[in-house]
Amino acid sequence: MNLLAGINSNLIYILGFGMAFIVTLLLTPLSKKFAFKVGAVAVPNARSMHKEPMPLAGGSAIVLGFAITVLILAPTMKNFRIQDYIGLIIGSILITVVGLLDDIYDLNARVKLFFQVLAALIVVFSGTTIELVTWPWAPGGVLVLGHLSKIITVVWIIGLTNAVNLIDGLDGLATGVSSIAALCLMFISIIYKEPMVVLLTATLAGACMGFLPHNFNPAKIFMGDTGSTFLGFTLAVISVKGFIKSYTAITLVIAIVVLGLPIFDTAFAILRRIIKRQPVMKADRGHLHHRLVDKGYSHKKAVLTLYGISGGFGIAGILVAMNDTKFALLIILLMAVVWFADLLISKKEKKKALNEQEHVE
Repeated sequence: MNLLAGINSNLIYILGFGMAFIVTLLLTPLSKKFAFKVGAVAVPNARSMHKEPMPLAGGSAIVLGFAITVLILAPTMKNFRIQDYIGLIIGSILITVVGLLDDIYDLNARVKLFFQVLAALIVVFSGTTIELVTWPWAPGGVLVLGHLSKIITVVWIIGLTNAVNLIDGLDGLATGVSSIAALCLMFISIIYKEPMVVLLTATLAGACMGFLPHNFNPAKIFMGDTGSTFLGFTLAVISVKGFIKSYTAITLVIAIVVLGLPIFDTAFAILRRIIKRQPVMKADRGHLHHRLVDKGYSHKKAVLTLYGISGGFGIAGILVAMNDTKFALLIILLMAVVWFADLLISKKEKKKALNEQEHVE
């Protein structure tokens, strides 16, 4: 007999968060020793924000904290069927293993992409797909994707997997942003009455926050691709899984809004590289976190600023789920105005500094 059977579901969610937090917190120092033992070490380069070699693969603690907790608590959930989550389980294992190998051996980008596509296909063919999207010009405002659903789901999973990986450039940034996104998806899943997804998102948030004390500036360990790709992949699948039974097509929009920071940062990075005629997968220092640091922000201030932006997107997503679209748009518009004003001020200050320099010369 399961000792947890009969416990109020709300307590299960709290227990999931707390258990994942504690397990990850305790396992992270062990993952640090593991990283040095297997050679998963980040050596500073031109794009790096750290000065000394740092252990990678700290994400293994996040993965274990999440997996152990879900393994114990999921069977207590009403109507839980493991076959519904086979795609998530097998895909996340594959993504984690490839991420770990990348942390050790620095795999070729095409090799990583191949396995990301494979993991996404496993999810799709296990029955998890995006069936509908909001489209104002379609009958009823809803576009049924049909055969395109599989392709769009694969693109969504691969895109978000890499988006979270790309923002992992400052101490605690990807960890904190993933925590915020997971908590927001948890609240939305409560609204949509998806108890299993509430547990998954609460557990994921707990695992991230258990890692954060070791990862926040000054970081003692990095999550590496082991953690960042796992978080991106899991958030992508959970966001689809959580809304798959919903009766509205607006749900994909909600997921995009909640995960707005990594999505838009990645979209701008791709656009920037296309304009400059550079390879799309070529790394650069044009991401938001790089720009903030280059403007003179400290690491902590840059990270906290991006936490705020991520939180703003998350609140907007929750408001959309509550059918308060106007207020959600107002929040996003306000963030856009602040960003644009800051951009103009920065350009003005840069121009002034150049003029003063020319005057001195």
